[in-house]
Amino acid sequence: MKKATKTAIVVMQLLSWILLACAWWAPGFADWWAAHVFRWWTALAGTVFGVFPFSVAEFGLYLLVIWFVGSFALAVRQMMKGADGQNSESGSKLSSLGTWGMRVLLAASILWFLFVTCSGINYQRTSFTDSAGIEIKEYTLTELKGTCLWLTQKVNEYAVQVERDENGVMQLSLTQHQTGQLAAQAMEALGDTYPLLSGSYPVPKPVTFSKILSLLSLTGVYSPLTIEANYNREMTAYNIPFSMCHELSHLRGFMQEQEANFIAFLACSGSQNADFCYSGYMLAWIQCTNALYDASREDWSEVRSLLLEEAQLDLTENSAFWNTHEGVLSEVSDQVNDTYLKANGQSDGVLSYEKVVDLLVSYWMENYEDD
Repeated sequence: MKKATKTAIVVMQLLSWILLACAWWAPGFADWWAAHVFRWWTALAGTVFGVFPFSVAEFGLYLLVIWFVGSFALAVRQMMKGADGQNSESGSKLSSLGTWGMRVLLAASILWFLFVTCSGINYQRTSFTDSAGIEIKEYTLTELKGTCLWLTQKVNEYAVQVERDENGVMQLSLTQHQTGQLAAQAMEALGDTYPLLSGSYPVPKPVTFSKILSLLSLTGVYSPLTIEANYNREMTAYNIPFSMCHELSHLRGFMQEQEANFIAFLACSGSQNADFCYSGYMLAWIQCTNALYDASREDWSEVRSLLLEEAQLDLTENSAFWNTHEGVLSEVSDQVNDTYLKANGQSDGVLSYEKVVDLLVSYWMENYEDD
């Protein structure tokens, strides 16, 4: 048994590192993998895990933690008693703990292999912008402000169309499951314009214990092990459609966060549903006006003053929500995410989310500057 476990660990590790080496240094390998292997596995996993109405990844993680703690406690207990009652033999006492360690290494090797095949390799594929022939243009402050003014107009347009609660804050017009179905449809429709995104998508799943994501300052998470798009169901409503589409974009192997944000914007803004349009334009507005704030406070103030009160209420509610969850966990989460992104080739780390501004301004210049 120990020999078979050791062999499995070595094989999993070797395969994982060989595949990563091919992704890093073999031209075209990551693109081939995404188009042929990952796309096939995504379709299969989406069918299998899509049967479950809850996030399999979430509860799998809980079970993994329970197994880890429980099996360790059992191994320690057996070690203290001694294997087969042989209390005097230290080798027998340690054997149970050694067996536990080998099992943990095997589990870690399997998870590492799944991460590499379902996520790690995709970080090295050709970017969405390059694959789709989207040109990122140089732009001036005037063009950034023009984009912000256009987004303000669109946010105001849909701010009065979405449903609101008694406090004037946006609420989803449909159930979250129905909203998830629309997210899948929005991504499928976007595939008509960008064939790299074509195909069916599973319905995104809410994290049951979303409080954990809130404390970690996360709006959603893509599970590379079960190919599931998970989102934080507690957050302010206008975040939810955008977050759903963002996580779904990872199911097509596009892992760069700024591109996932841009794909989510395209999917949401192209939807016929006001919730999605508002979500897409609002998240784009936030990113672009943040950039404008850094570039020119005067221009930012001018743009900000044009925002309708309805949208301002949503922004205030959103700030209040995240402020109540700030703390050590959110800071650690941010640092871990930053390190993770940098380790996978995104040199800007968490700042890569903000790089979507370049894509948004280029999109405005290409499609709306002359309007």
